[in-house]
Amino acid sequence: MQLFFLLLGLLFSVLQAQDVTVTDKMTALVGKEVIFPCTFSSKDPKVRVTQIMWMNSTVSLAVYSPHLGIHVNDPTRFQLVDPSPTSVTLKISRVYYTDEGEYSCEVTTFPDGNLKAFTKLTVKAIPQNSAEAKSGVVADDQEKVVATCKSANARPPSQITWHSVIPGNISNTITNNTDGTSTIVSDFIMTPTWTTDGMPVTCITNYDSTDYPIPLKLSVQYSPVVTIEGFDDNWHLHRSGVFLICNAKGNPPPTSYIWKTVDGSPLPSSVRAKDNVLYVDEVDARVNRSFLCEVTNALGSRASRQDVLVREHAMQPQTNAGAIAGGVIGGILVLLLLAAIIFIVIKRGGLQSKKDRGTYNPKLRVFGSGKPTEQFTYQDDGELDKPLKGPVPLRDSGLSPSLGEEEDDEDERMKYKVLEDDEEEERFNEVGPMLQLRPHHPIDSYLDDDMESQTDGSIISRTAVYV
Repeated sequence: MQLFFLLLGLLFSVLQAQDVTVTDKMTALVGKEVIFPCTFSSKDPKVRVTQIMWMNSTVSLAVYSPHLGIHVNDPTRFQLVDPSPTSVTLKISRVYYTDEGEYSCEVTTFPDGNLKAFTKLTVKAIPQNSAEAKSGVVADDQEKVVATCKSANARPPSQITWHSVIPGNISNTITNNTDGTSTIVSDFIMTPTWTTDGMPVTCITNYDSTDYPIPLKLSVQYSPVVTIEGFDDNWHLHRSGVFLICNAKGNPPPTSYIWKTVDGSPLPSSVRAKDNVLYVDEVDARVNRSFLCEVTNALGSRASRQDVLVREHAMQPQTNAGAIAGGVIGGILVLLLLAAIIFIVIKRGGLQSKKDRGTYNPKLRVFGSGKPTEQFTYQDDGELDKPLKGPVPLRDSGLSPSLGEEEDDEDERMKYKVLEDDEEEERFNEVGPMLQLRPHHPIDSYLDDDMESQTDGSIISRTAVYV
């Protein structure tokens, strides 16, 4: 047993002293050449190389023997470059996609036997990318192919995408070629209009994780699109130096411009037409009409209309300063109006409040609506209709009293006078300044029928209350 492990260790040491070196992974392009190096090394000087052979799977491609020389299976495609007992390089001059696969370099030695090393070949084909915008596409309401992108003879197949600011659909077609490559064709489909003419689109081909963009501009043919500019709505009599410009876009480009009148009458003698410009030497009444500009290209003709209104006098444009001043004045007037409305509302509210409180009528010496009353009420701490002190007994107000009766009643009047003064002060303190005594005045001769004159010159109502 010990002898077995000893021999195994010696064999392992010998194997470790010998080595065959190749490149693990190789990449080749279809139609190009590829080189496979193979090197043998050994630390044992007794080891001799008897043969080196390159194989594809199980098929021998080329063999080198120090004693027998070189043998190549297909000399038109395979070669051994600078062969020697320690190094042999295989060269494939024109790679096919069928060459993709695993290759091995086998070295035969004496007395140790055979040693192998393996390499893997990947065959690729870089595509030829192209793109174009379709010519001859005419604007209409049908979907059409407006651009095509192609990635030909790719291995592995390419991927194509489109980038565009306008909406469209994509149609891809893949073809497998006989040489193992693939060709992909991608169409950009949309409804062409005159606004899409000249719009940018980009075809993006992705191959081997790398993007290859190809920018394009669409070409859409359409009849002329016509507009007229130059009329500022201030053409007045005797104005000079004005003109109309006929702007037109088309694909193919416009070839002619014709100025006409809408009613078919000849152009006024005060205007001159030159290409796309209608010059007006001096504005007069004959210019007060509608003009047409007709533009033609290879696809047809289109026209645009301009109505001209001739004014008797020039309009005075409002300057910025005038507009600002008008705005300021208008703002001030609005503020004044609001202030007036607020003042009126507040004043009416105050008058209404005063009316609710009642008014004092000095002519009838009453408080309220102006009619005499025997009793006053006011609201005090939530108590409604709280009566004041009762009325003072009325004196006889006859117009011709006897002197005796006046003398007899003098003491009684003095008592009432004192009572009136006391009650007046008490009532004034209780009701406030709303109730006041009205002194006699000579002009009060127009009092109502229920008022009578006293001998002492004072006036009193039959139903009024002394306060």
